[in-house]
Amino acid sequence: MKSLSDLLALGEGSTVEFKRSLRSDLGRELCAFANAAGGVILIGVDDEGTVHGIKRHNRLKSRVQSIARSADPPISIELESMGDVLVIRVLAQQSKPYSFGGKFFVRHGASSQQMTRDEVRELFFTEGVIRFDESPCHRFSLEEDLNEEVWATFSRRAKIPDHMEPQTALRNLELLASDGRMTNAGAWLLAMHIRKLHMSAHLSCALFEGTTKREILDRRDFQSDVYTMINDAITWVRSKINVRYIITGSVSREERPELPLDAIREAVVNAVVHRDYRSTANAQVCLYHDRLEIVSPGGLPAGMTEAELGAKSVPRNPLLFRILHRMDAVEHIGSGIRRIRDLCREWGVAAPAIDVSDHWVMVVFRRSPMGGEDSGVTSGRGGQHQVGTKSAPSRHQVKILRRSLIAQSIIELMAVAGRKDRTKFRNRVLRPLLDAGWIEMTIPDRPTSRNQKYWTTAAGRAVLEEMDPGKDRPPVTEGEVRREWSQP
Repeated sequence: MKSLSDLLALGEGSTVEFKRSLRSDLGRELCAFANAAGGVILIGVDDEGTVHGIKRHNRLKSRVQSIARSADPPISIELESMGDVLVIRVLAQQSKPYSFGGKFFVRHGASSQQMTRDEVRELFFTEGVIRFDESPCHRFSLEEDLNEEVWATFSRRAKIPDHMEPQTALRNLELLASDGRMTNAGAWLLAMHIRKLHMSAHLSCALFEGTTKREILDRRDFQSDVYTMINDAITWVRSKINVRYIITGSVSREERPELPLDAIREAVVNAVVHRDYRSTANAQVCLYHDRLEIVSPGGLPAGMTEAELGAKSVPRNPLLFRILHRMDAVEHIGSGIRRIRDLCREWGVAAPAIDVSDHWVMVVFRRSPMGGEDSGVTSGRGGQHQVGTKSAPSRHQVKILRRSLIAQSIIELMAVAGRKDRTKFRNRVLRPLLDAGWIEMTIPDRPTSRNQKYWTTAAGRAVLEEMDPGKDRPPVTEGEVRREWSQP
């Protein structure tokens, strides 16, 4: 706790106020500090920081307590006498916003000012007094947007009895506002095109080459209803990340993605459900060579700290969360971050890093490189199991895999991919394919041979077959390729 000399040395500012005597505007000052981060008021000190002192502290303390209790809601304070100075400490408050005399005040620098309508509205939203998901959606029309197909899909997901009328069900679920219009939560769950209702409510997924955003390999903007967007995003991620596959015999196969999809789902759900929908930014899923980032706009809700992630939950959109829970799209409240960490531990991968700012929350999963320890052959119950790694190849890699069904030189493959820089092509395109075991050198003992060519392996052919089942392939076998390049 700071001494009187320390408080005086700070001077007046956003957390310190000097008053020569107890005046009628004390309620305004208490309210302003309560709506901010708290602060200290020194009674008996003039604006220059000179101590004059006051008398009858006990009687003044009673008056100050009465003023603090007159605020709506009452403001929590601590009182202390430091010599002749009465120190009023306004603690960090938990029930914002506070008003005094029917007006709202906030601390701006060294002064306390009455809040504007927009400032009051923002504070109400920030503190959860007004919930955006419970507010009416002015762009949603019950007559035009709530058709039979939309309702059939929603009612099945939300487990609504077949005989119940739509508006009755929506009222029971509190998805209709008091004026009879659809709430934002209801609109997002019933939307055919969510961006027509809210410009930044969609979910963007992007695959980048390398570790930066310089080159996008694939991008999808999902903009149907929230439930469908979540599922579509998970399907997209699964198609892009590496998957270790185990083939037993000739028909059965077990697939193991490099990251636990259930953990990714939890992170995507959190990004969509707990985001601040007043932000002009949208939720994003960004996949790089070394990481998967899931970004939610809006920072943490009021009353939530970074240290409490995984132990406490303060839903920003509780109505949306509640209905998605009814649809089995989310787990119990407060379990998301903890479950993500548990799933990653069970999967044998590192728990994601969580980066928090005032404007967004980002969950970062670290990826393993293609190939590595999981490549090769392992044994298990039922005999030998072939183990490999697959991912969703880039458009250049797909072209190369198809062309390399007949052995090709690096110059020929660069032409296929439209590349001119041999080093970059080798490092960025060929090397990942070689590491994954999808292509192979025809002269592996002499990597730099001028006669070196590349051909698609059995694992690479399996990837092409999975992407385009039943497509006719050139009848090239490993033996044929090796015979061709073993000739003098």
